[in-house]
Amino acid sequence: MKTLDPDTLRAVVESVVSRLASSQGQPAPAPVAPPAKSSCGCGSPGSSEKHGVFTCVDKASAAAQDAHLHLKKLGVAGRARVIEIVKGLAVANAEPWGRFEMEETKIGRLDHKIGKLLITKNVPGTEWLQPYAMSGDGGITLEEYAPFGVIGAILPVTHSVPTLTGNVINMVAAGNSVVFNPHPGGARSAAMAVSAYNEAIKREIGIENLITTIESPSLESFDQLCKNPNVALLAITGGPAVVNAAMKSGKRAICAGPGNPVVVVDETADLARAARSVIEGGAFDNNLLCIGEKVVFVVGSVFNRFCEELTKAGAARINPQELERLTAAAFTFKPGEGGGCSHASVNRALVGADPGVLAKHAGASIPSGTQLLFAETDADHPFVQEEQMMPMMPIVSVPDFETGVREAKRAEHNYRHSAIIHTKDVDHMTYMAKEMDTTIFVKNGASVAGLGLGGEGYLSYSIATTTGEGITTPKTFTRVRRCVLVENLRII
Repeated sequence: MKTLDPDTLRAVVESVVSRLASSQGQPAPAPVAPPAKSSCGCGSPGSSEKHGVFTCVDKASAAAQDAHLHLKKLGVAGRARVIEIVKGLAVANAEPWGRFEMEETKIGRLDHKIGKLLITKNVPGTEWLQPYAMSGDGGITLEEYAPFGVIGAILPVTHSVPTLTGNVINMVAAGNSVVFNPHPGGARSAAMAVSAYNEAIKREIGIENLITTIESPSLESFDQLCKNPNVALLAITGGPAVVNAAMKSGKRAICAGPGNPVVVVDETADLARAARSVIEGGAFDNNLLCIGEKVVFVVGSVFNRFCEELTKAGAARINPQELERLTAAAFTFKPGEGGGCSHASVNRALVGADPGVLAKHAGASIPSGTQLLFAETDADHPFVQEEQMMPMMPIVSVPDFETGVREAKRAEHNYRHSAIIHTKDVDHMTYMAKEMDTTIFVKNGASVAGLGLGGEGYLSYSIATTTGEGITTPKTFTRVRRCVLVENLRII
């Protein structure tokens, strides 16, 4: 990864923070003089750290390394106790922490911010790590899942505390400690949770700084995290830029990259159920979930009936003129390379905005309590092709099922993230599953069923599609270690 000189990097960071604050309707912070550098190259020499919240990457990673060594002495029982503490605090504090994150980020829905913390109890822990044993005439071999040590993790602004909590459960279950470099827009929320978790862990089992975070994260702190010798593994939940940077760091990186989840509804589907499912998944936290439905392709013979069912289920339809106004507000268009077709960029000020806010931009009147807007579009519309993360669902009419799958695959951009089908035809389920080849494929349910919410399975807020690990578990953050005892040891 290219390293910028300090002055250039500082200017870039200030520009990013300024744009972020502007997009969230907040005043940009005033420029500050660069802090005096400590011997480790970040933070001020006299800066204080408390309960895992650090100003300096090197200090945070050194503290996390020390905590990892202490955790090793406590064995699997110590890890299990940490997970019990973290899950208990997340559930007990779901409402105040959800409210705090909502006030900081100003995106999504408060009830769903709270809900995302309540369900962290469903994230798997130490029970996931069962050893594999082999015995034969040549002896006994045992394969176990060993920790990496210190993990450097990046958090998204869309789910700061839930993703942090899920990562902690998975990573500590595997025997690791962690240093978080959160998105600047959710850094205070991350620090609040880390501080509470560490204070309780220290009180209960005597380990300090098992979970650490950078108080004022930046591009510079991310670069330092990637290069720190104590950090053995990177875990990234974020957009394409940070994923690409991590993969160029020279270290192994587990990357949850972008997605644009697509839905196909065929002529055999239970249309009322399909409509309810699209609203349930696509409206969750105002469509901030990476697995949330982003576009629906409907076979033409049932298109009108499906739209009627969406309206009955509580979604609000906007007309072509209203869609045009909303599109103008939701996207900016930049010329393509070499004078080619223009490229749509999402207006981040509307990411995670309430349906009422979107309706206002569209000049539409919608009933109070509406969870989702929808409109008929063509397959090339920006709302179809871009991962827009807004509670506005483009509905595309297609002549037949095969065309629907083909257009869905084009809109998904080969991210191989998530796809959903509504059908009673098993052959259609199989066909789309093979064509899409996504990490998550849900049949006749809402997208959230793919994470065990309304369907069978387990929960994780990091889905490593880019690097192929899939829905992360404690095993994701381990090394397989083989121990072999030679000689004829069998007694049968």
